[in-house]
Amino acid sequence: MGQSPDESKERGHWSNKWDYLLSLAGYAIGIGNVWRFPYLCYRNGGGAFLIPYVIMLMLVGLPLFLLESAVGQFSSSSCLTLYSVAPAFKGIGFSSLLVTLIASTYYSVVVAYPLVYLFHSFSSQLPWASCDNYWNSPRCALSATTNFTNSTETAVSAADEFFHNRVLEISSNIDDPGGFVWPIVNTTLFVWTFVFLCVFRGVKVVGKVVWFTSSFPFLMLIILFIRGVTLPGAWDGIYYYIYPDFSKLGDLKVWADAAVQIFFSIGTGWGSLATMGSFNKFRNNCLRDALFVPVLNCATSFFAGFVVFSVLGFMAHKTGTSVESVTAAGPALAFITYPEALSLMPFAPLWSVLFFLMLFFLGIDSIFVQIENLVMSVVDEFPVLRTKKGWVTFAACGLMFLGALSCCTRGGLYVLLVLDWYSASVTVVFAGLCELIVFSYIYGAGRTVRDLQMMTKKAVGMFWYIAWIFVTPLLLLFIFINSMASMTAVSYRDVIFPSWAQSVGWLSALASFAGGPAYGIYYFLASKGSFSKRLVTGITPTSNWGPALEEHKAAWVEYVRSHPLRHRLLHPRFSPRAPSPAATSSPAEAKLLELHTSGGDSAARAGNPV
Repeated sequence: MGQSPDESKERGHWSNKWDYLLSLAGYAIGIGNVWRFPYLCYRNGGGAFLIPYVIMLMLVGLPLFLLESAVGQFSSSSCLTLYSVAPAFKGIGFSSLLVTLIASTYYSVVVAYPLVYLFHSFSSQLPWASCDNYWNSPRCALSATTNFTNSTETAVSAADEFFHNRVLEISSNIDDPGGFVWPIVNTTLFVWTFVFLCVFRGVKVVGKVVWFTSSFPFLMLIILFIRGVTLPGAWDGIYYYIYPDFSKLGDLKVWADAAVQIFFSIGTGWGSLATMGSFNKFRNNCLRDALFVPVLNCATSFFAGFVVFSVLGFMAHKTGTSVESVTAAGPALAFITYPEALSLMPFAPLWSVLFFLMLFFLGIDSIFVQIENLVMSVVDEFPVLRTKKGWVTFAACGLMFLGALSCCTRGGLYVLLVLDWYSASVTVVFAGLCELIVFSYIYGAGRTVRDLQMMTKKAVGMFWYIAWIFVTPLLLLFIFINSMASMTAVSYRDVIFPSWAQSVGWLSALASFAGGPAYGIYYFLASKGSFSKRLVTGITPTSNWGPALEEHKAAWVEYVRSHPLRHRLLHPRFSPRAPSPAATSSPAEAKLLELHTSGGDSAARAGNPV
């Protein structure tokens, strides 16, 4: 069979549409859907929280998802070469890659934790269901709600001690790193080996792997849901989860939580959506994809809440306490509270195996996409490496495994928390905001809409246009300010980390955050000509911008000729069709056509300062 004219043999393409959708579903739906959203929903008004959540999905999640995936598909570009649209802003891509590098490094250790639990689940009795182990202390109790005769002592659950004393072998504080915890080192090595074997051959292999790794967690959620709702006390937990408290909607923090959760859960700002979109066929209907994946992500988050709270209700019933007293979020939910609840079930080892397999596959899919984004960005930037992509993947996985070793010591959890708290939260929002500014204001929302209409042969409605140019930028600015305002000192179990650890955290944030401004400064200093000329060149698309294949680029140039815009910020419906193919409506449009018909100067073609 001959190659489709829509395919680039050098870069690769998805074998079919479902490979792409499942990859993105696996990327967006991660461990956070299980350990963060259900608690946020419970804390912020139960069922009432769905109102701000759905609104933020429509005004933040859907527009950002469509924009990032569509421009990647249009230009067949990853998150560095994407900025040939405005070369002075290429540093945004570097920021996205740096934060991906840092986050993937420590996140791989989080994905390794379920493997340790999985190993211990293959036993007749779960080890965290007993206080008769060598790692247990005198304060150990089968439930943390146990009261000791001596009121000065506080009980610690067996599950808590298993996580901290057996799995982590945790040191007293971050000042004491201790030695390596070898089970975590070994499982982290397994994670990176698994990722390398799935990714080094490109998206055609990844696209097949995700058919299992993405669908398995859904199957496990359904099985755990069926089991959960049949347990005694389950519906008490579900009631706590979904009972609506509409008075919470008057609290700005509830809306902020909804906006932040939507932004981070769909995976925008990392550059991964653009890279994954770049492997689509040029005429793919990305407008439909932009609805499918984010809505599936949010529905999964809500459904996961039933899985979590049905079991928490059972746990409260079994221990004679309230649901509120056993509710937790984050790692405490996944590695302490939920395992403790599992230990109370009949056939506990079976349910434990299924649960931790689900967590592992939820996490590993996200790493697949992050590494593909990182590797493809490097290969696109340095095409000479394209034939050596496997070695680039090997180097990336090896480098990040070595970095992850800092989180595999007895004090590794503290390092992980510092990196997680500071490195990603601000930078990713900043990158997403800058990306939106570039395509809405610098390149122009009108041009972006026109490009999408040319590519998909479908009308792009006013909703997307208004969101990109007005609503979503304001909400992203709100998320950014909220993220900055909430950057309190990182702590664990109510103990604030020392100032030197806070400084390391801020340095990790600065390292990734500074990529955008630093490259912009470099671009203007390295470019020649007057300041105004350098400014215009820095915000003008290079000749590399546009569809990758010549036949699509020629069709795009012809479409631009026949569909001129009154202004780059105006939706195409506000601009009349040109009376002739040679007609244009503004000097900027004429310049864009000239660049892509004459080829432009060598500096523009390279997209680099001269």
